[in-house]
Amino acid sequence: IKGKSYDEALAIAGRQGRDGAMVIDVNMDDGMIDARAEMARFLNLMASDPETARVPWMIDSSRFEVIEAALKCIQGKPIVNSLSLKEGEEIFLDRARRVRDMGAALVVMAFDEQGQAASFDRKVEVCRRAYRLLTERLGFDPHDIIFDPNVLTIATGMKEHDSYALDFIRATRCLRDNLPHAHVSGGVSNLSFSFRGNNYLREAMHAVFLCHAIRAGLDMAIVNPSSTVTYSDVDDELRRVLDELFADGSHEAATSLGRYAGQDSSDGVTAKEACDRPAIPVAERLLNAIVKGDGEFLTEDLTEAAGTFKRAIDIIEGPLMDGVSRVGTLFGEGKMFLPQVVKTARVMKQAVDILKPRIDAEKSGSSTSTAGRILFATVKGDVHDIGKNIVSIVLECNNYDVIDLGVMVPAERIVDEAIRHKPDIICLSGLITPSLGEMANVAEKLDKAGIGTPLIVGGATTSKVHTALKIAPVTKAPVIHAADASQNPIIAARLLNPDTKDDYIRKINMEYDQIRLGRQTTRTCFSDRGSQTTSRFAVVDERRLCSGQYRGKSPR
Repeated sequence: IKGKSYDEALAIAGRQGRDGAMVIDVNMDDGMIDARAEMARFLNLMASDPETARVPWMIDSSRFEVIEAALKCIQGKPIVNSLSLKEGEEIFLDRARRVRDMGAALVVMAFDEQGQAASFDRKVEVCRRAYRLLTERLGFDPHDIIFDPNVLTIATGMKEHDSYALDFIRATRCLRDNLPHAHVSGGVSNLSFSFRGNNYLREAMHAVFLCHAIRAGLDMAIVNPSSTVTYSDVDDELRRVLDELFADGSHEAATSLGRYAGQDSSDGVTAKEACDRPAIPVAERLLNAIVKGDGEFLTEDLTEAAGTFKRAIDIIEGPLMDGVSRVGTLFGEGKMFLPQVVKTARVMKQAVDILKPRIDAEKSGSSTSTAGRILFATVKGDVHDIGKNIVSIVLECNNYDVIDLGVMVPAERIVDEAIRHKPDIICLSGLITPSLGEMANVAEKLDKAGIGTPLIVGGATTSKVHTALKIAPVTKAPVIHAADASQNPIIAARLLNPDTKDDYIRKINMEYDQIRLGRQTTRTCFSDRGSQTTSRFAVVDERRLCSGQYRGKSPR
């Protein structure tokens, strides 16, 4: 859609139907396109295509104005995905009433004012409340209510996440037994996000999970219909581990799953494993310890490194951070998975704890031995915090003091807390598309308050392009996009190191300038009366032009 390849997009939708999809989910949420216009345009194309027109449609957006525009394009009965109680009962009921009046069924996500329902009890509590409001106050047909109790990522390396799949299955059974005629759905791909890059493992997890969830009453799911892995196709050992994990949510089963995934992954540091340890340089041993998440010889290696490196901080900023950087590269290439990333972060924390007495002594009375203070928040309108929590753990393990403000945090509070705590870095998190606009709003308000603290933005919908075009231009502070959890400590270390900060920020600004120049669609032009219309790029980037960054050259 971004590339205006509508015929290709329509062919993809048609293939979904041929592959067995009973409903086609259409989502145009993206920070760089007009979702409302593109949704209407594409639905009209689908309506004219016999292959897609015969299949019911699910209108999927986190922006209600997009949903309303879509419903005006549909003759049959669609499904709206989704509404929730996160903004309170009155907004929820008003929007649900409009969905009902326009003849659609409704997916209700298990979110409320407190955030995303993760546990069994919270999932059931939120869904029961929504069911009661819809049926008793609106007279909503219960056959048209579809609950999504949140399929969340398991086997992240964090013990509290191990029961997420079991909690979903238990909630599904409870909702089907106690909320008459309502359906239960789930976005299955979330389950296996820890193992992105290992497609066979992900599809195997989905197949076994669906088997357990369908037995519990799951009657809808968002899946890839072309997946070829079935329950009976799954390797016996893997199926046993998954059956155990989905039956009791044990930490042992989650750990076994992580080990199974590791059998097929390459950490890129096996070449010298057969060598004697003393033959390997200590810096390389420390790097390997981080990448493998193996702290068995950490104490003796750090003791040896103390005789090689002048300062303890040099060990952290040298081989240990090189290891963290290597982890980020492997994770981005799909050669390392999330539980392994969390494991490496814990080894990093172990290393920092071992070095801490020496760091404190070298600080000569400094009041703190942390690497820096970081303020974290999921922005207003967004209740997702699983990814943010993982990033917080990774940063804490890298010796950063993390202040977590939680979810649905208004811009005004972020400004107030930034003034109060004086953090070295502010991290903004968001999963849904409206969060992108709110991040820009937060950046603008911080700038107006005179807060020049560097910003790191991250989350599923964020991108370097959006950051360059929409967020960076509204603030004088550096703004960096983090693609995944493993990048945050590397970015933070570069921003807080006086020797690397200026060059790093200069490099980021040059990348953003290139992105803006590449996306420029208008040029300076003159009307018949000779008046000048300035290009959008020149307006939003006037600050950098005036600062002399272009060394006297026009940004064009």
